[in-house]
Amino acid sequence: MNLHQLRFIREAVRQNFSLTEAARALFTSQPGVSKAIIELEEELGIQIFQRHGKRIKALTAPGRLVVESAEKILAELENLKRIGAEYAARESGELRIAATHTQARYVLPPVVASFRQRYPNVRLALLQGVPQQLVDWVRTDQADLAIATEALAQSPDMVTLPCFDWEHSVVAPLGHPVLEQPLSVQSLAAHPLITYERAFAGRGKIDAGFQAAGLNPEIILEAIDADVIKTYVGLGLGVGIIASMAFDPQKDHPLVGIKAGHLFGHNTTRIGIRQGVFMRQLMYDFIGLFAPRLNQVLIDRVLAGGADYEI
Repeated sequence: MNLHQLRFIREAVRQNFSLTEAARALFTSQPGVSKAIIELEEELGIQIFQRHGKRIKALTAPGRLVVESAEKILAELENLKRIGAEYAARESGELRIAATHTQARYVLPPVVASFRQRYPNVRLALLQGVPQQLVDWVRTDQADLAIATEALAQSPDMVTLPCFDWEHSVVAPLGHPVLEQPLSVQSLAAHPLITYERAFAGRGKIDAGFQAAGLNPEIILEAIDADVIKTYVGLGLGVGIIASMAFDPQKDHPLVGIKAGHLFGHNTTRIGIRQGVFMRQLMYDFIGLFAPRLNQVLIDRVLAGGADYEI
């Protein structure tokens, strides 16, 4: 048994049982992956995968246990690498942050600048994607930390730390009729709306706010980027609903923003960490810069399962 075999079976599962895609992801050959898996099955005396002809289709019952064990072994291997990096090159190496566009564009810039001052020799990689992608990247060790509002807290193999609450704002051009009356879901629903795509930035709470009032507003455009939303609002195509952190009264003039937490509630930005990961000091420091209330003692207590933490 060797680590390559464990990597091959794990990647085969991640690639939806396509050995061709697994081989491509691991920069090796498909016959080599297939041979290694068969050899591991012979050594263990079980079938890991259900097969149809030469193709694998699913995990067997013992195969599920083998993959779970392989995941733990390979996760600990990543921890060994992190331990080496921590003590051999404490203030160098790489930190990979996965974040949604809103967090990367509007929240992270001052945090990254401060982190760079503290760790000038550390390479920062900023990965942007939808919340579920962020979870997958952390789970598969492609990212060290994930920052998002959605999805993180629903992932059982992630430890999540709430960082701060935020609310949505309604944005419209100066003089727009929606600005001339008390803001309500009814007044908003009277106009075409422009807001986030369904996987982003608290969109679920926006939809829930209208549904609770029995309203089905006309959403004419969805985007992942608040700057895109503001651009089309500025063209007069509709009223925008964006994260309040994405609105700056000076930079975004002549648009006007009105906070709408009373309509759509509040959202919580969280940092997600893979359960069982070895925490390098630079990870603690980055989290502390992002959310100053999260000190190392508190983070360790939550990671150990000894305390729940909420804002």
